[in-house]
Amino acid sequence: MTARRGIAIGAGGAVVLLAALDAYVVTTILMPVVKDLNVPVNRLERITPVLTGFLLGYVAAMPLLGQLSDRFGRRPVLQACLVFFAAGSVVTALAGTVPVLTAGRVVQGIAGGALLPVTMALAGDLWDERRRPVVLGAVGAAQELGSVLGPLYGAGIAAALEWRAIFWINVPLAVLAIAAVQFTVPGGRPAGPRAGVDVVGGLLLAAGLALLVVGVYNPDPERSALPSWGLPVMAAGAVVLVVFVLWEVRARTRLLDLGGVRRGPLLATLGVSFLSGAALMVTLVDVVLVAQTVLNKDETEGALLLTRFLVALPVAAVAGGFVARRVGERWPMAAGMLVSAAGYVLIAGWPADLAHASYGPLPRMDVDLVVTGLGLGLVIAPVSSAVLAFVPPARHGVASAAVVVARMMGMLIGISALSAWGFHRFHVLTAHLQPPLPFLMSKAEFAKEMTVYKAAVRDALRAEYREIFWITAGMCVLGAVLALVAGARRDGAEPAPEPAETMAAR
Repeated sequence: MTARRGIAIGAGGAVVLLAALDAYVVTTILMPVVKDLNVPVNRLERITPVLTGFLLGYVAAMPLLGQLSDRFGRRPVLQACLVFFAAGSVVTALAGTVPVLTAGRVVQGIAGGALLPVTMALAGDLWDERRRPVVLGAVGAAQELGSVLGPLYGAGIAAALEWRAIFWINVPLAVLAIAAVQFTVPGGRPAGPRAGVDVVGGLLLAAGLALLVVGVYNPDPERSALPSWGLPVMAAGAVVLVVFVLWEVRARTRLLDLGGVRRGPLLATLGVSFLSGAALMVTLVDVVLVAQTVLNKDETEGALLLTRFLVALPVAAVAGGFVARRVGERWPMAAGMLVSAAGYVLIAGWPADLAHASYGPLPRMDVDLVVTGLGLGLVIAPVSSAVLAFVPPARHGVASAAVVVARMMGMLIGISALSAWGFHRFHVLTAHLQPPLPFLMSKAEFAKEMTVYKAAVRDALRAEYREIFWITAGMCVLGAVLALVAGARRDGAEPAPEPAETMAAR
């Protein structure tokens, strides 16, 4: 029985890792995708929906499909999601335009978003409360591993084959995963009373997030940072999210039941997860873009540059767990966000001759990226631990999923908003530039003018990235403040009992 449970959760962890890899895989292959789809380099805003589409589907689907597995069983929901994940991968691999590519990524995101909460719920089905946290930690580690391996995985396959091969490979992997789930994950519905499904809450959450993303997406950033419809659509998204919160307070079946939970510290902790997710996505996308657009590196070299950050991330995550165990979650969370803020300040100050910049014998790029990775990594374990400290053991699965949802929401909204700002700033900084025309001058003059023009474009890119990293540093400082508010109990006290009216509503 123990071996069968281990195989079942291993299969679940494998599908979680598969979806997590695809959440981050695009960050290092953006430039090959841009070239293949004939997107001009100065119109990179057109590719933004490819990033945000997956994240939106992932975040919006995660809570609702997790509840569907309570009603219909873990095995059929996992298998259905894997089928749709494979179908989305096929659409993505065949895409010849940005809208089709975005559609494929959205389908992948919706399907992939269910795999984490369903696997965590499976752990709740198979293990008792005393042993469950260790299993949940292993499943969460598979999710975190995706952020480390995803960019390298994408760059490696794209270099060896091409970027479309990444998504073709998903098809046989999904088929193998479906077979593994069939033979290892128990069938039937979970024991106990039939669970409800908060369809209204799920739709409100999805609609609110979608409106926010649409509001900050600007197909014409030359004129302004936001499109003409930006403010009213974002306001509508905020209203829908407020309605979502009010619904969750009053509904009998909720996506996240906060009855008997200290909401202020919990929401502050989820805020730290949100801000760290935004900073993480900025790093994964913009460091690679700096390498490819300013340093003239290819996708493999850009991924190798990013490894400094990616290697430091899990090392600090392990250290953060040990530190949190000794001194509590508050201080490692706050320290990690402050260290990462310092790292982004250092990155924002990267000089024009970055390839030769150093701190004594150490290359500056390496040091700055390692510092940033250590800071963000230090936050990972304390955030998850703090959230689990606020909720009863019976809700550890949904609470762990909430940490990931908050991080993914930060990635989604952060990259959407900062990309909109960055693309607008780039067009403002290059508005006065005119590329030289070869038929109006000699070859020697044209070569000279083109060199000057390219240098000016690189300066504009550096200014754009510098501002984005300064804003990211500010978000990390805000995260440190929230961390000080969010300190969890270390006295071993159990969470407060649920109010009688909440228990009666069940």
